[in-house]
Amino acid sequence: MEADKRPAWGQKCSKGCLLPLRIVITIMGFFALICAYMNRVSMSHVITKLVVPKNRTETHAGVCPPEKVSTEDAEYLTPGTYKWSEQLQGLVLGSFYIGYVITQLPGGILADEFGAKWVLGISLLISGLSTALSPIALQYGHEWGLMAIRIIKGAAQGPIFPALTTLLSHWVPAKERATLGTFCYSGVTAGTVLSNFCSGLMLHSFHWSMTLYVFGSVTILWFIFFPFMRLSRQILLCTSSPSGHPCIKPKEMDYLEELIPKKADKLPIPWKQMMLSKAMLAVIISQIGHDWGYYVMISCLPKYMADVLQFSIRSNGILTAFPFLAMWVSSLLSGFLADWLIRSGKLSINLERKLFTFIGALFPGLFMVIASYTGCNKILVVVFFTLSLFTMGPYYAGQKLTPMDMSPNFSGTIMAITNGIGSFAGMLSPYIVGVMTPNATINEWRWVFWLGLVILVGSAIIFWIWGTAEVQPYDPSAGEKKEG
Repeated sequence: MEADKRPAWGQKCSKGCLLPLRIVITIMGFFALICAYMNRVSMSHVITKLVVPKNRTETHAGVCPPEKVSTEDAEYLTPGTYKWSEQLQGLVLGSFYIGYVITQLPGGILADEFGAKWVLGISLLISGLSTALSPIALQYGHEWGLMAIRIIKGAAQGPIFPALTTLLSHWVPAKERATLGTFCYSGVTAGTVLSNFCSGLMLHSFHWSMTLYVFGSVTILWFIFFPFMRLSRQILLCTSSPSGHPCIKPKEMDYLEELIPKKADKLPIPWKQMMLSKAMLAVIISQIGHDWGYYVMISCLPKYMADVLQFSIRSNGILTAFPFLAMWVSSLLSGFLADWLIRSGKLSINLERKLFTFIGALFPGLFMVIASYTGCNKILVVVFFTLSLFTMGPYYAGQKLTPMDMSPNFSGTIMAITNGIGSFAGMLSPYIVGVMTPNATINEWRWVFWLGLVILVGSAIIFWIWGTAEVQPYDPSAGEKKEG
């Protein structure tokens, strides 16, 4: 962590930044998640171009007629190369989460102990490199080479959420957490939107490898800007904490010192108290529930659109972007609404976190199931999937913020544990979906969405009963005045 010995903040810069630095940090975190999810999600579209399409020449119950394409567009429709089963495709998509699970906890501990800046930066750099190298891995190692590079990418991205949580816990006070924290985490959805939209356009017009080269290169550029860049050679963009920033204004420093409890240096992690608490169990279970529903959507929705509804590559990319765009807008609105409800005293932080988590689980599951009953009415399917993800937006102003609420000193570790265990859903869901949908029909997919509804709602109920936004007794700041 950067040194905490700067008697006169801001004096090393001839002029200050136009925005408060906590907002600059939040924006950079937002773009970090955009890059991470462009890297992560792009393969869900690329795989539809890699794999030999199913033979749909015969009438097949539960499969929609293919979208008609123009003669000009048909020139771009090259057949796939690899004869991968649905289960093998699930393994390729899910292999990312093998590495992702392994590095969550080490990343969270490193971020809590030594600062989040370099943990986050190096993670994104390796993620970008592995994305750009994926075509080479597939060329020489076939599906096993692709799975190996995706495991490396997953391991690189494992520390990202823990590091960001630690970074925000140092920079963002509780009363701004729903707005700024939700904006930062909405980079997940914004990255998915850009990945879906841009993947569809690039796969339509270029060789599939171009998609991975572009997303990998953009991520590497983010790494160059994040830790190193100074605006006008004067304003450093990021440090792990306010006390380590040479350009922070005294007014902002005083504001943050007043509202954010001082973090203790290198505290031993209270593993026993942490892991045996009902609040921790509730956060873990709700994370698993959300991740199951969300990862099914980001990993499998493009396949549903391609295999069942038989959209073209370009339409698939554009139309799968709409639901995630709706979720991004919803998450931002939810953040502003949550902070207003808390500031005005209409809801306590505790009740707001529980209510928004429940809303972000019940309605997405319901609309997912309804979408599966609209048959081949492609407009209604897109409408209900859009409603499903729009109503998932409040989750980011709910459970996702509780690691920072529960323990400012160990927020990165808590996020690592919950996000890491939740990632098992991401690792297993593509394979389980592949097993449940061997023929990729509407009826088979309907059971996938019913399972998602049960998991989402069940996990949200447990969080409502046992979850909390209160600072836990094992955190050193528990005895101090509550934040915000």
